[in-house]
Amino acid sequence: MLLNFSLLDAQALARARPLLARAPWADGRDSAGAQAAQAKNNTQMPRDCAEARQLSALVLQALDGSPMFLAAALPARIYPPRFNRYRGEANHYGPHVDSAVRFGENGLRVRTDLSCTVFFSDPDAYDGGELVLHGPDGEQSVKLPAGQAVLYPASLVHEVRPVTRGERVGCFFWVQSLVRSAEQRRLLLEFDQALTTLRQREGDSPATVALTGTYHNLLRMWSET
Repeated sequence: MLLNFSLLDAQALARARPLLARAPWADGRDSAGAQAAQAKNNTQMPRDCAEARQLSALVLQALDGSPMFLAAALPARIYPPRFNRYRGEANHYGPHVDSAVRFGENGLRVRTDLSCTVFFSDPDAYDGGELVLHGPDGEQSVKLPAGQAVLYPASLVHEVRPVTRGERVGCFFWVQSLVRSAEQRRLLLEFDQALTTLRQREGDSPATVALTGTYHNLLRMWSET
């Protein structure tokens, strides 16, 4: 399942842009596995710089306040957000698959059920740079306005097409979900959305209370903590 959603509002983007402008940038291959490193040609913000830590906190705060992200991802763990830039000669990331497990600071281990990209550059600021997902139904190309995010299965082969004008700045991270099965996550999201609509129309009626219990019983049955 591929899901686009709004994450950062104008105020959050205004806070982020000065940090992105003054941050240091380094070779992006330091976060890639052996196979992915051969396809990767971009720059990334060092994870331990002050700007990266401030931007990571900003993104995590926005995720925590996003009902759509929480309902769709059902996050158990989030790998700390990283930030990348495509421009000039460092302008693409060829087809690759993300590592199944990411290792972070202080012994953090995250099973990469889902990948997420957050766009910081508006589409008219650069040419190319599409995120292309290669799935069983063919290619899907994603190029979203600044502040928008896309959530997709980390198991998909994907790439970032060459940026031929301007620069594309974004954020990426991985999610270990409480629910490992993609099909179960999809059903829970559909259930949650339908229940939300029903509660808006009927309030907490006996039927909506019962359905809320059913949703949580399914989540209890399927989740891992």
